[in-house]
Amino acid sequence: MDQVVDNKTQQTLNFVGGEYRPSSSNKTFENINPIDGSVASIVHEADKSDVDAAVKAAKAAMAGEWGKMPMAKRLDLIGKLADGINARFDEFLAAEVADTGKPNSLASHIDIPRGAANFQVFADTMKSHHGEFFKMDTPDGTGAINYTSERPKGVIGVICPWNLPLLLMTWKVGPAMACGNAVVVKPSEETPQTATLLGEVMNEVGIPKGVYNVINGFGPDSAGEYLTQHPDVDAITFTGETVTGEAIMKEAAVGMRDVSFELGGKNAGLIFADCDMDKAIEGTLRSAFANCGQVCLNTEKLLVERPIFDEFVTRLKEGVENMKVGLPTDKDTDMGPLVSHGHRDKVLSYYEAAVKEGATVVTGGGVPDMGEDLNGGAWIEPTIWTDLADDASPVTDEIFGPCCHIRPFDTEEEAIELANNTEYGLATSIWTENLTRAHRVAPQIDVGITWVNCWFLRDLRTPFGGAKQSGIGREGGEYSLEFYLETSNICVKL
Repeated sequence: MDQVVDNKTQQTLNFVGGEYRPSSSNKTFENINPIDGSVASIVHEADKSDVDAAVKAAKAAMAGEWGKMPMAKRLDLIGKLADGINARFDEFLAAEVADTGKPNSLASHIDIPRGAANFQVFADTMKSHHGEFFKMDTPDGTGAINYTSERPKGVIGVICPWNLPLLLMTWKVGPAMACGNAVVVKPSEETPQTATLLGEVMNEVGIPKGVYNVINGFGPDSAGEYLTQHPDVDAITFTGETVTGEAIMKEAAVGMRDVSFELGGKNAGLIFADCDMDKAIEGTLRSAFANCGQVCLNTEKLLVERPIFDEFVTRLKEGVENMKVGLPTDKDTDMGPLVSHGHRDKVLSYYEAAVKEGATVVTGGGVPDMGEDLNGGAWIEPTIWTDLADDASPVTDEIFGPCCHIRPFDTEEEAIELANNTEYGLATSIWTENLTRAHRVAPQIDVGITWVNCWFLRDLRTPFGGAKQSGIGREGGEYSLEFYLETSNICVKL
């Protein structure tokens, strides 16, 4: 069955066992385009029987052709997925933009190419992956050898966020499949189209039926909960809010299933007086406002050394006010809408709280007038505050919108303390031309990744993940393989 059921409305179906299928219960919901409020597609919500069918299809694939396939053939097929996505680049781009509202310039340079590249990167990583070998002495003098043996964990539940739908989904599906697992993907209800479209590419390149499955729906009492509760799901990987991660972890505890989580963040940027101001402003404009602030790694808390505080605030304000908020298809657009009206309501509640808690609104703080054709979209103004207390909710809570608070600091020790004054520990950026300071400060920030004089620069071979309430485990290169493989030790007496 094709995804398009009729000529008027795009239908987003579930993908189970290599075939598109509507919900068994005939339940559907609207996927709203955040640009103008129109209906992007009608999504079929998976019920328990649909989720069970997807898990059974994945388990059957593990017991059948996929589980018995030689690694070289498996990795060759996975590499072809990258080519398959790129061959249909415009289709994936259109689906991603319709779901998220992000500018074409952003999605075409990051989301789609990186989403495709994840398959090739992890196929190549698996080709060079190897176990370990140890030789040991024994009392009788003959010795023994130990070596590691690895096997796929089985059926992996993949629960994805809406901010970088294709990229973050393939960031998990790529290594899971490279290691020989089968997956059941639950994309965000806000952004289901690229995960569903990928099913066509899976079939085109010859991935066996059941290796890749997609079930659509929500979290509680819907596809997400049914997936995490299913006893035949062997491990669960999730990117999203910390509170959702806690709920998934409780479900995973039944049966002692493994989990890998990349969760929330309240990331600080430390701008020292000896920074290159041009670099710091350019980097911070991206780190605070890229993708309308909807990046787990974005900088919502800026700490600026007092001698340059006023200049930094003035220049960042100028940069924000020169940003163009507009249609994704406009090549000059810097920022599109938020992903949904519901998320805009959340972000606006923090805009209101900031004013109530004493903020000086440097710029923004409301909803822009986009004209009659677009005012139905989830548009919002990029916003800067100063003068909030350190315990004010916009300073402590993850907002996930195009906003930041700027606060001065006087000493290096104070900056480190303020950066660490959060329950989260995902990322930070340090801006300084003093290399000794950079090496001294970076290890003292309780985060999974620290950037110095840059932001969002990622070598996919390196470990990525969060500390404290920002996650469990690490992804990237060999670190991803550790989660998707079960390792055994074999000891042989000589």
